[in-house]
Amino acid sequence: MSTSNPVIASLWRYPVKSMMGEELNAAEVTPGGIWGDRAHALVDTRTDRVISAKNPRKWPDFFAWHARYSRPHDSSTGLAPVWIQLPDGRSVSSEDAALDSILSAALNAEVSLRRVAPRNPMLEQYWPEREGEAEDITQEAMAGAAPDGTFFDYATLHILTTATLASLQALYPGSRFETRRFRPNLVIATAPDQTGFVENDWVGRTLYLGDEVVLQVTDPCPRCVMPTLAQGDLPRDPDIMRAIMHNSVRVPFLDKPLPSTGVYARVIQGGKVLRGAAVRVE
Repeated sequence: MSTSNPVIASLWRYPVKSMMGEELNAAEVTPGGIWGDRAHALVDTRTDRVISAKNPRKWPDFFAWHARYSRPHDSSTGLAPVWIQLPDGRSVSSEDAALDSILSAALNAEVSLRRVAPRNPMLEQYWPEREGEAEDITQEAMAGAAPDGTFFDYATLHILTTATLASLQALYPGSRFETRRFRPNLVIATAPDQTGFVENDWVGRTLYLGDEVVLQVTDPCPRCVMPTLAQGDLPRDPDIMRAIMHNSVRVPFLDKPLPSTGVYARVIQGGKVLRGAAVRVE
């Protein structure tokens, strides 16, 4: 039995899909997830596909791009402009009239920053275990459990626990299992005596965050190549995926077992949530 209650250890928002994001002290949770999360994405105008780090062969070093909002904002004021920092250190605002030209030149492709996803949004996903096969890159549908027009892979919130990170680290001590590899929205600090992939048991249960926010945990979060990629001082590390494969669980929305880390959730009741807020699981 746990000797202490879980709390929110960190909050994260990613203004532009697949770019590095922002760690927050407080966040507004809306029916569409954390306000401003994945509110933008780059779209390949030749294919109308959403650009994602899931295909590092086509979009290498996409984790060298950073995005942040220019000022605090909430759903009552609307989205603030976004600053995008390119790998060469330059920064460009989403309000810059030359934005798409600058981004296209940096990526050597015709791209556009969008606020609304294409109809029936798709992205390309690379499968390193199928390298050289006809289907080592597949076309994947997006936002299956998220509102139309959004840029989420599947659901609006991704949750990870410190117990899971510690379990992965124990499996491969030579690797660095840091939060940013997994791009969650919420990291929940569980009690020291809780071990293993504790979120697996939260699927179908309700999470109460602080005094206002209520979430329904819906599915485990199946993983792709992204956590293994280099970002900042974190090196490329295939052992990350080897560790994740120790937690193969049934994913309801795909109706099959898959290597997973963390869980997806939907918002039952929104509100403000703070770092350090208590979490209750029922």
